Amino acid sequence: MLAVLGAVGLILFRHPMNGAMSFVVTLISLAGLYALLSAKLIFALQLIVYAGAIMSMIVFIIMFLNIQDEDLPKEENRLLYTLGGGVVVLPIGLFLAKIVRSLPEHSTSIVGNNFGGAKEVGQLLFREWLVPFEIISLLLLVSLIGAVILAGKRGIKR
Repeated sequence: MLAVLGAVGLILFRHPMNGAMSFVVTLISLAGLYALLSAKLIFALQLIVYAGAIMSMIVFIIMFLNIQDEDLPKEENRLLYTLGGGVVVLPIGLFLAKIVRSLPEHSTSIVGNNFGGAKEVGQLLFREWLVPFEIISLLLLVSLIGAVILAGKRGIKR
């Protein structure tokens, strides 16, 4: 529930710093879900890498850009778009809830004994997900460079 509230805050808050803090709440909540699944390594990585390092970089970029309220776009129809999005998403959510309720009952022990261990995560990451992992790292690097360039251009104009 806390992860969903953080995600809703990420969508609804107007200022990027408030959205980033909501995203931190979501990431920490997801780490808690991993802890409940007894995935100790994934829990620690979620806290250290995503909620710690990546969010520190995002907050640093937002602070580096020094975004003021007058820099943000005007959103005259924000409430209308929010309600329209809710109208579109609500039937999908109700449909998914109906599907989940219709699933047959099963045991709740759906993960293996070594779920989330270092060996299992390493094998999965470096055998099956190596290329997407590297692509994501390049995207993060490009976004950091772009933020620095934007901040540099902005500093020259003043």
